Amino acid sequence: MICHTAHTHAALDEAQTSVRSYSGEHQAHAHGYAQILFALQGRMELEVGGRPSFVDGACGMVIPAGTDHGYLAPPQTQVLVIDVPMAPGLDKLRRFAVPPPLRYPQSSLSAAAQMALVLQAPTLLQRRGLDMQWLQHRVQAALHESWPTARLATLMHLSVAQFHTRFVELVGTTPQDWLRSLRLDAAVQQLKQGTALEATALRCGYASASALAYALRRDRGVTSRQLREQR
Repeated sequence: MICHTAHTHAALDEAQTSVRSYSGEHQAHAHGYAQILFALQGRMELEVGGRPSFVDGACGMVIPAGTDHGYLAPPQTQVLVIDVPMAPGLDKLRRFAVPPPLRYPQSSLSAAAQMALVLQAPTLLQRRGLDMQWLQHRVQAALHESWPTARLATLMHLSVAQFHTRFVELVGTTPQDWLRSLRLDAAVQQLKQGTALEATALRCGYASASALAYALRRDRGVTSRQLREQR
């Protein structure tokens, strides 16, 4: 539950952009200006006008001036926030598809240019959230097991089609490409620590040592011997 303590911040003269780190619960409040929010890292739960919502790397939100909103975020959540004077297009609560140029905070775009991209971005219907941190921990704890997309979708309580679409929208790659990267990351780390190729393959979900060796050459351009020599 997000606590409610009403207070309103003064209006702005011009748009301002900042990257903010959030952790834990933040009391509900309102501003005399609109806010544009989306996550650069992690996901932040919101309560906006008394209704639950969230922002992540693919779904952002426009919060009109004077709208009560509170936050709940896990540690190390980073959110790009654009504080914006009241203007046409910012007077209604809106969920939008985060434009790719805005996903990189080192962008040289001005706050006004960033706001313009948001105003042009497609409106999104309410999305089912994906807790990627929880999903990644769950998979990494059992990389030796089979992880078809249907199993991943079941964990998220979505159909395969819904999960695949939402996953690609959020992560920028397919679930199986993501899984392959997790397996190889773990394998590389274990081989650098001196674990035998065959044992590493079984721990990381490969059918055989030769299958892992092939994947390392194809996707990472290295051999198991080269990795062990990096110890």
